[in-house]
Amino acid sequence: MPRTPALATAALIAAAIGAAGIASAQDKAPPSVKARNHLMHVNGFAMGILGGMAKGEVEYDAALAASAAQNMHAMAMLDVVALWPEGTEQGAAKTSRSKAEIWSDMDGFKAGFDSMREATATLVEAAGTDLETLRGAMGPVGKSCGDCHETYRGPKDK
Repeated sequence: MPRTPALATAALIAAAIGAAGIASAQDKAPPSVKARNHLMHVNGFAMGILGGMAKGEVEYDAALAASAAQNMHAMAMLDVVALWPEGTEQGAAKTSRSKAEIWSDMDGFKAGFDSMREATATLVEAAGTDLETLRGAMGPVGKSCGDCHETYRGPKDK
């Protein structure tokens, strides 16, 4: 049976969450923190594929670009409340880099995810068409990631 991007995305998310559960038993980080850490790594991997193509460092591949964009959009569609429960901020939960501002400004945090959802939906439409269209759709995705990280992500090793 051919693998579809939706199946690949579902498998990717299930593997990340499963790995998060296994890892949490080993290092005592809450499962929600491990899940979101793994998902952000997978998101970064997809962004690396797309960014490499956009910068000309990697040959443009329409199918791979479309798959990476779909994976990013699928992750943007996840429920932020389930992944960021109260009490999992940096300093309170092992391996968390989430600032307390997430919970004092949950509406703003959710709005950041709305921005990511919109940007990645556009990216899904653009990624598999051609390189120039992909490049044009990358800016809003990078901006939504950067804005959220700047506001709601703490420094490493705090």
